[in-house]
Amino acid sequence: MGYATYYSFGLPTFAVIVIALYLLFTGSGEAFNVGRFLEESSPYVWASTGIGLCIGLSVLGAGWGIFVTGSSILGGGVRTPRIRTKNLISIIFCEVVAIYGVIMGIVYSSKVQAVSEANLYTPENYFTGFAIFWGGLTVGACNLLCGVSVGITGSTAALADAADPNLFVKILIVEVFGSILGLFGLIVGLLMVGSASEFKSAAGAASVSPMAQYIHNEL
Repeated sequence: MGYATYYSFGLPTFAVIVIALYLLFTGSGEAFNVGRFLEESSPYVWASTGIGLCIGLSVLGAGWGIFVTGSSILGGGVRTPRIRTKNLISIIFCEVVAIYGVIMGIVYSSKVQAVSEANLYTPENYFTGFAIFWGGLTVGACNLLCGVSVGITGSTAALADAADPNLFVKILIVEVFGSILGLFGLIVGLLMVGSASEFKSAAGAASVSPMAQYIHNEL
């Protein structure tokens, strides 16, 4: 456990610190510039990454929950066949998590429109790209945790139902509250892109890519 924690968290952090100190003491500290990275990255990159995280993490959470719940239902159903039908509601709750991610992915995709590179780098398009990225990350993370929560609770509900039928409804209430977490993420994701407009060309004059402007100034 100690080595796994070190290689997962300690080693990347140590590498970043070493690289930052090297750039700082060799007179290249300006290269370690987060603001420049954000300005030079295409808004399409942020938007596409956000949509991918939204759908990918949601499907991952749903699959994880179905895997945990399904194995318990099949295992408990061998000894107690009556639990196999009514415990399928836990599978439905897990699948809804993936549907949340697909719906939000479609909503976010409607914001992405074809814009020429010369007219892409505007404050409005940057705002839309960043909003879609963080909105997609928020929705995906909420759905991932929601899927795991519903899966573990559904697994417990199946095993408890096999032992005592009176416990099923009581644990199902806990599972319902766990499934609402994904709905919270969906609502927050909608609020984050509510003020973001579609990608559009710059009004009046054409905008210039920060990278192209930097190269022009250097030359």
